Amino acid sequence: MPPTKLRILTDRLTGAERRFSLRTLVVLSSLPLFGVVAAFGLAPDTQTLDIAPQTITEAIVLPTPAPAMENAGTFERESLVQSGDTLATALGRLKIDDLDIQRLIATDPMRSLAASIRAGMRIRATTTASGNLLAVTFERSNAPALHISREGEAFVVHEQGELTETRTVMRSGRILSSLYGATDSAGIPDKIADKIAETFSTNIDFRQDLRRGDTFSVIYTMNYRNGEPVSTGKLLAAEFVNAGKAYQVVLYRDASGNEAYYTPNGESLKKGFLRSPLEFTRVTSSFSNSRLHPVFGFHRKHTGVDFGAPTGTRVKATSDGTVEFAGRRGGYGNLIVLRHHNGYETYYAHLSAYASGMRRGRTVEQGDVIGFVGATGAATGPHLHYEVRVAGTPYNPMTVKLPGAPPLAAAQRAQFLEQTAGWNDKLMLLRGSNLAALD
Repeated sequence: MPPTKLRILTDRLTGAERRFSLRTLVVLSSLPLFGVVAAFGLAPDTQTLDIAPQTITEAIVLPTPAPAMENAGTFERESLVQSGDTLATALGRLKIDDLDIQRLIATDPMRSLAASIRAGMRIRATTTASGNLLAVTFERSNAPALHISREGEAFVVHEQGELTETRTVMRSGRILSSLYGATDSAGIPDKIADKIAETFSTNIDFRQDLRRGDTFSVIYTMNYRNGEPVSTGKLLAAEFVNAGKAYQVVLYRDASGNEAYYTPNGESLKKGFLRSPLEFTRVTSSFSNSRLHPVFGFHRKHTGVDFGAPTGTRVKATSDGTVEFAGRRGGYGNLIVLRHHNGYETYYAHLSAYASGMRRGRTVEQGDVIGFVGATGAATGPHLHYEVRVAGTPYNPMTVKLPGAPPLAAAQRAQFLEQTAGWNDKLMLLRGSNLAALD
């Protein structure tokens, strides 16, 4: 047989052997599968209708149900009445059940309260977890707080007695730009900031001497009603560190009830006289023995200092004294003359008006407003003519030596030290701990 034909025959036989082997493998591998299927089959003519069902009963222990959450706790909520609120919407924000709100509003006191609620009114409510109202309190600015409590299915209304108290507050701060900016950042009321500026003004000019990094500590009182602050009290003690130098003041109340500020050593901070009777001013005409008068047109003695200021600017007494004269007098126009101790007198002229109660014999204290700047009498514009006279002779108010405030009497010194020692210790605490705020 030729070689070519032999090779073709051999290839055919090899292919047939391969096909046979593959079919044999498939058949053999299928036998277990068919066997498994047969295992789940039923024999022919098997009857299933005669099988009787069997019932099995087993006891199961049920878990104990959780207790109801109705009284699982109470919730205290507080809210402020907003602009445009009704009583119902304000109560709704406190998560009170709608039905309880309707029943509450239907009570007699609530009808009048609903018509008078104002933005800012504080409401506190106590409810159950599901919102059932237990009690509610309405804080009223012009009347005692109104308290309503639940008794059974009814609401009982009564007014609470006001709880008033005075608390002592201690705060400190650091100057970054201005005194009022620093006191605002420290949460100090403006009334106390004003008192700081006034009290330390004898040593510090807050318009020129203030330095970035200066520090201060203050102790003052706040008045509270029903736990809410209602007014600012008094400055009790303060320390101001200006350019590295510390100044302290403490408030002392003598046996007669008079109050004044002193250093911790008992030296009075009050000057006998202020140099200027105006807060913010400029000198427009100085004291002179020969000045060309702007109205009369000839030279004459100018016996005081003129401070230029707008009409209506407040004029303050420069020292404690008694009103000697209050009325109109020639070129002075409206004039007030105060008599002080040791033969001193001060004149305040060209006033537009007098403060209430200014009449002969009235006593005034340093810093009291006695009148207002004007242009009455021989004046070309609004200003204050201010004079200082000693035994009737006028002296230059800007250069004359003025008496200081009288010192503490020796009999008062022991009482002063006992009364103010606590404030001085607290100032030391504030300085040492650098507290931002301590209530």
